[in-house]
Amino acid sequence: MTLVNIVLILVVVGLVMWLINTYIPMAGAIKSLLNIVVFVVVLIWILQTFGLIGAIPGLKMPALK
Repeated sequence: MTLVNIVLILVVVGLVMWLINTYIPMAGAIKSLLNIVVFVVVLIWILQTFGLIGAIPGLKMPALK
């Protein structure tokens, strides 16, 4: 996976999260929890993509090629 693909995926995820946070009404606690969960998932995916951490047992994240 090239660096351009990774940046593109991050931009799309950020845009989707901004749209959700802006246009979907929800309680502040739910919105914060959603943001934290998405951040952690993206962080784990990036660390695995660059090989800084190995696979997490029981967690199946698709490898984008």
